[in-house]
Amino acid sequence: MAQSVLGSLTLGYRPLWGRQRTLAAVQLFVHEDSEGVDGQHLLRTLSELRTAESPELLLSLRSRDLLAGLLDHASAGDPLIEVPLDWLGDARLRAGVHHARSRGVRLVARGDATQPLPQDVARCFERRMTLLSAVDAGNALRAALRARESAAFGRLAPRAEGSPVLPNSVVEGVASRALADHALDQQGAWAIAGWPVEDAVHRHAGQPLPPSRRALVQIMNALDEEPSLDQVEQMLGEEPTLSYRLLLYLNSAGLGLRSGIASLRHGFMMLGYRSLSAWLAEQLPQATDDADLRPVNATMVLRGHLMEHLMDAGIEDDLRREVYLCGLFAQLDLVLDEPLRTSLARIPLSDRIVAAIVHRSGPYAPSLQAALAFESDDPALLRAVRDTCDFAPEDVNRALLRTLASGSLQTSRRLNANTA
Repeated sequence: MAQSVLGSLTLGYRPLWGRQRTLAAVQLFVHEDSEGVDGQHLLRTLSELRTAESPELLLSLRSRDLLAGLLDHASAGDPLIEVPLDWLGDARLRAGVHHARSRGVRLVARGDATQPLPQDVARCFERRMTLLSAVDAGNALRAALRARESAAFGRLAPRAEGSPVLPNSVVEGVASRALADHALDQQGAWAIAGWPVEDAVHRHAGQPLPPSRRALVQIMNALDEEPSLDQVEQMLGEEPTLSYRLLLYLNSAGLGLRSGIASLRHGFMMLGYRSLSAWLAEQLPQATDDADLRPVNATMVLRGHLMEHLMDAGIEDDLRREVYLCGLFAQLDLVLDEPLRTSLARIPLSDRIVAAIVHRSGPYAPSLQAALAFESDDPALLRAVRDTCDFAPEDVNRALLRTLASGSLQTSRRLNANTA
């Protein structure tokens, strides 16, 4: 049997966050491990692993030959393809851009804010992807300030003049909430690459992040319809703060349960829907409408699902839930603003979870290390994890693509979108 193209690649990913602070697309970094990867085979593999419910993909090829192969074979229904402006001096790629666009292929031109699009290919691109330097970021924030001052004096300024952030673009290098607000809300950018997590959680420094108010209300409304246990588990599991708070409550002395509860499903089975709904209502006074926390939560959820796919597909449901919690709580320190060891000691999680998160050891550690390494455009990092943990490239790449195409990720997108 012919070797799969996924065995010759190193993949990484980065979420692209849209104006509602929900997932607009996923940028898929594609590095060749050996020369001669077949672009047509890659496109076919991606198509086979995706469904109509999968989020948009932006393919960022780190090989000119592989990019040329995709431009030769892609069709209008394939993922977005990034074309670095620095590479357009290559006559073969320049011709490939024209031919691909004539077939309806959707292309994204990537470069820094000072790079103009060559006139002969300008119409071939659906949008720009702009990398902001520190100087560009400063210029953008000053333009935003001028626009706000003009609006304060009664002169409407829906967009800031002189900003390097273009409408309908994808913006890289966004390191602050203020710059994210400027790009998405003021300039009408399509998405920003990555999220300024540290700045987003800074306003809550010194206290745990609050749960989403709309998510709380949605779960309470859903409980009135007596959903399945799977549905309840999925909804609660997409709110890291809420999941942690519920485990604390389930194991509190006041509740009086006789044994430690380490599973969300076990917990709400013992509580019942009515008591669970009442507990959720008690969380409302501390809830938030801060949309900037949505990418923080969604990233943790995505990591949990990726760990599920990285582990053996044959594991039983209880272990699958445990693996998911391991990924969900891997960066719980961001949510609770305290050391991981302290947070995890308050709830009776399995030793396997604690060992993986705190000590980077035990049976879950390799999958957690791989899940974290995937969140990067550094192929050396993931290759090192693969070698250390004895992962086959095809296995980990397939796990990533299945996660990005999965219905569970789509559910997270819908839940977060409804909180807008």
